[in-house]
Amino acid sequence: MPACHDDWFVREILVHEAALMHLLRRCWPHRDELADLRQEVYVRVYEAAGKALPEQPKAFLFATARHLLADRVRRSRVVSIETMGDFEALNVLMVDGLSPEHCCGARQVLRRLSDAFDRLPARCRQVVWLRRVEELSQKQVAARLGISEKTVEKHLAKGMRLMAEGFHGGTGDGLDLAALAPAVARREKRNARQHAD
Repeated sequence: MPACHDDWFVREILVHEAALMHLLRRCWPHRDELADLRQEVYVRVYEAAGKALPEQPKAFLFATARHLLADRVRRSRVVSIETMGDFEALNVLMVDGLSPEHCCGARQVLRRLSDAFDRLPARCRQVVWLRRVEELSQKQVAARLGISEKTVEKHLAKGMRLMAEGFHGGTGDGLDLAALAPAVARREKRNARQHAD
C-alpha cells in the first residue's frame, strides 16, 4: 500500500485509538482479547482503505468495530447478556421496565431465530447475513459473492421463507415471518430496479 495510505491511516484512524479501546472495553467482557480485537479492526479498516478511502473515517472505524463484535457474537452461537456487554454502545434499543417474562420470551424468540438462521443452506445464510445484518445492497452482495443480483434475490427470498418455517417449527405462533417473505422479495425487486436506473 502506498505511503499516502499509511499517512492517512495514522492521521485519520490511529488518532481515535483511545475512543476505540473505550468502545471495545464497554462492549467486550474478555479483557485479554481487547488488543487482538483492536488489531483486527485496524486490519479490516486498512484493507478496506486500500480499495477506497472512506469518506467518514471515524464513523467507518467504529462501524467496523461493531461489525467485528457482531461477528464474534454470531460465531459463538450463544447469545448471552454478558457477551453483549454495554448495549447502548452498540446502538441496541433498550426499553426500561420490561417484565422478566418479556425478557425471557425475547431470549427464546432470539434463540429460535438464531437456530432457524443456522439451519439455512450456506449460500442462503451468507446472503441473508450480508443483506440484513451488514446491510449491504443487493449489488454489493452479488459482487462480494460472485453471483448475479437475481441469484441474491432468490437466495434472500428462500432464506426468509426457510427461516420463517424454521422459526415457527409448525406451531404458527409469534411473528408471521412467512407472510413477510413475499413483501421482502417485492421490496428487493424494487430496490434492484431502482439501482439499475
